[in-house]
Formats: sequence, C-alpha cells, structure tokens
Amino acid sequence: MYEVKTQAYASKHELYQDLCDQARGLLEGEPDMIANAANFSALVYHSVPDLNWCGFYLFDGNELVVGPFQGKPACIRIALGRGVCGTAAQTRQTQVVRDVHAFDGHIACDAASQSEIVVPLQHADGSLFGVWDVDSPLVARFDDEDRAGMESLCAVFMNSVKPR
Repeated sequence: MYEVKTQAYASKHELYQDLCDQARGLLEGEPDMIANAANFSALVYHSVPDLNWCGFYLFDGNELVVGPFQGKPACIRIALGRGVCGTAAQTRQTQVVRDVHAFDGHIACDAASQSEIVVPLQHADGSLFGVWDVDSPLVARFDDEDRAGMESLCAVFMNSVKPR
C-alpha cells in the first residue's frame, strides 16, 4: 500500500520536487491511465495545502469530460474556450486565476472555490489530452511557483500515459 508523506516543507519548490518524486514512484510500471489519474489526484489533494478540488478533465475529441478527481461532485462537460478549464484547453496555456469571480465566464462547480490553476495536458504529438484542474477556497492561493510545480507534476503524469 502506498502512503502519502506528510511533512513540513521549507518552500513550495521543495514540496513540488518531493511530490514529483512521489508521483514517479506511484505511477511507475502501471499502464492503466484511469488508475494513475485517480492515484495522482489523491496524492496531490492530500499533499498540497488549501485545496478543495483537484482532478482531470479529459478531451473526448469534442469537449472536456470530467475524469478522476478528489473533492465534491463536479461539472461533467466543459466546452473548449469556456471557463478556466476550457480556456486552458483551447489556448494550451496554464491559467492561474487569483480570484475566480474576476474571471469572465468562470464555471462555478463548487461555490467554495475562490482561486484556480489549470494546466493543459498534451500528448507528445501536441494533441490535447485534457486539463489538470486545481481549486482552492482561498483567494490568491496560486502563484508562479505553483504554476511551475503543477506543470512539473503534470509532466510526470503525462510520462505515464501510453502514446496514442
């Protein structure tokens, strides 16, 4: 059985480095994407402070569909270009939103969410796999250190996804 490490970190950088190492160990040798996405979500949810939701929206060729996650029930389908997730998917750029109420077109799946970070996920050929979505009940919870850390974590996850 895998056990999530809980400890104090000197910096966010150190936290994300440790999480990347843990994620590599957790995902290594497991070919099932759904199992890996579920465990990855649980690892992040229980390791990163001040989150109320984290998980995947997977691209089905037409729109984003909710995948494995941790938190309250979520919106099931999101069109490309709609909300923070759809914007990240369409632009292929990480979205760091300090205050979701200031983001035009934000989709409120959980009224407790105040800030959000969404990382687009792409296959090696550049095609869209989906997005990694993380919400917090705190305004301005995410910054550039979180952007770099979440992007590094997502690279670890995408290395576990079999090529198409």
